[in-house]
Amino acid sequence: MIRVAAVLAWLALAGCSPHAPAAQAGKPEVALLTSLPIVFSEQFTLDAPANPLRQALEQEVRLVPVDGPEQLGPGQQLLAIQPQALTAERLVALDRWVRDGGRLVLLADPRLEWESSRSLGDKFRPPFEFPDTGLLAHWGLTLAAGEEGPAPARIGGTAVTVVSPGVFTARGQDCRVADGGLVATCRLGKGQAIVVADADWVLAGNGALDPGEAAKGYPALIGYLRLR
Repeated sequence: MIRVAAVLAWLALAGCSPHAPAAQAGKPEVALLTSLPIVFSEQFTLDAPANPLRQALEQEVRLVPVDGPEQLGPGQQLLAIQPQALTAERLVALDRWVRDGGRLVLLADPRLEWESSRSLGDKFRPPFEFPDTGLLAHWGLTLAAGEEGPAPARIGGTAVTVVSPGVFTARGQDCRVADGGLVATCRLGKGQAIVVADADWVLAGNGALDPGEAAKGYPALIGYLRLR
């Protein structure tokens, strides 16, 4: 973890990611927190082919990898895609950051079909199930596993293919659920959290979707980010 944190911290301070062109400087900044090899390959090398999701995102935003909510600034945007479990202290910090005006887009998959090359038990392997340790419940959301396998769906008005997605239910006034239970939008204090109950819909290969199907989801994901 020390090696990963050091590399991510260096990139965050540098305000860049591998393969990022100089033109990224004029684009809105989005912090990225993920267990998936979107910025780096699973071997943490800098010479791996560019990830297609990252390429699509960087057409519109400047991605800054972060290792936790303590690296986020006031009013910043965070894209979190199937992150590793956060400690209690980091969960409190993330909740506080959102309520203070942060904007979070979270892909929380209860059954990740994307297949990692890392062995079971490897601490760097993406979690098979979104490791919710109380955050969603604190916001009034319950995430349940849905039907297995790929299926057509609509997310944010865009036709996509989801793979073994979950279903949200909401209680209280903070969150509303749409798109057949796939998407929850929560107004929390001064901030907002948009939570999608699947991550495979924008992931290509490794047991998820072919590149063409995954690319159909990119506009919807980008649409959730504040570009102005």
